Amino acid sequence: MFSGEEELDIGKNTMRLLCASLSLAMVYWLAEGTLSKTDAKKGATKKMEEKKLHSDKNVQDRGLVVVDPKAKDIILEHKSYCSKKMKERHFSGDVLGYITPWNNHGYDIAKIFGNKFTLISPVWLQVKRRGKERFQFTGLHDADQGWMKDVRKTSKNIKIVPRILFDGWTYQDFESVFGSEDEIEELSKNMVLLAKNENFDGFVVEVWSQLGNQKQTELIHLLTHLSEALHEAQLKFILVIPPAVAAGTNQPGMFTKREFDQLASAVDSFSLMTYDYSAPHRPGPNSPLPWVRACVEVLDPDSKWRKKILLGLNFYGMDYSALGTSGDPILGSRYIETLKEHKPKIVWDEQIAEHYFEYKKNKGGKHAVFYPTLKSIQLRLELAKELGTGISIWELGQGLDYFYDLL
Repeated sequence: MFSGEEELDIGKNTMRLLCASLSLAMVYWLAEGTLSKTDAKKGATKKMEEKKLHSDKNVQDRGLVVVDPKAKDIILEHKSYCSKKMKERHFSGDVLGYITPWNNHGYDIAKIFGNKFTLISPVWLQVKRRGKERFQFTGLHDADQGWMKDVRKTSKNIKIVPRILFDGWTYQDFESVFGSEDEIEELSKNMVLLAKNENFDGFVVEVWSQLGNQKQTELIHLLTHLSEALHEAQLKFILVIPPAVAAGTNQPGMFTKREFDQLASAVDSFSLMTYDYSAPHRPGPNSPLPWVRACVEVLDPDSKWRKKILLGLNFYGMDYSALGTSGDPILGSRYIETLKEHKPKIVWDEQIAEHYFEYKKNKGGKHAVFYPTLKSIQLRLELAKELGTGISIWELGQGLDYFYDLL
């Protein structure tokens, strides 16, 4: 729970109002049973045009950041970013971009738009515990030194901070490390050596959710020690944290203000996972704007550490069955294919500040797709500016190229 009765009341009120308003939005969407008329006409039509050349103007100047985009305009423009201003930054806070080896386009995005990022996190590494004071790092076969060199050429100030997972750790592994300062020291030393040997600038550590709400004091001690060791070696330490308000509820998440306050002075940044709000059994938006705001304000109501919070933006979407039987991630390429095939009417939901559209699969029933648009991203960037946070993007290869005009 939150520390202090006043903070608890503020947090509860924020979450109660949030939950009530978003529930109404979900009920409205699920009650909408009809498909758009354009879907019924999805028969044979001419091939939709896509621009291959880059533009001299950014998406704002081209009038593309709107609440009523047309499918044909998204298809036409999505590859056409502004080549003249691709090194200019419009967002002044920290920008962390994740890259996955299984989605290679992200590597190109990091090189093309390197100046727009302050941190790049390739999803490469795992640490495994192999016995007492014995740790093994895997995933180094994905580490691409040539690509790292190219990225650093593009942007002199960018930091490359691979994500590292505590892979295959049992509860007993965590207990053993928590109970031994020698184990903590050995893990810290090995992480510093790895960074130095591989020319990394630090790490993004993802471990918090593995233990649920157990052993928080011990985990905070471990993370603080890791951070101190990395900082002593002039390396960055970024911690991935789950949302402070559990999705679809008015309850605190697994990482609350209490834990935030204990770690805020130790870490360089928190990568806040303000996405994945909905699920197949509860289809709906990826990241409702009121919920995103609440997740930041509940963690840091006094705006003491806002610069260290990297508000999470999803550059992927979700494709849901309206019956709640399935839900699959949808990436930029598949999104464009779906627009071409079904030519749907794209609907703006003012309350959650996201677009969605409906279509009907052959023998598969009604589906709804929630995928980010220029307008939804712009409003989240404006929110981050208002709140004084940075942003983190999952992930660079999943979005549309013209999204990066906004950064």
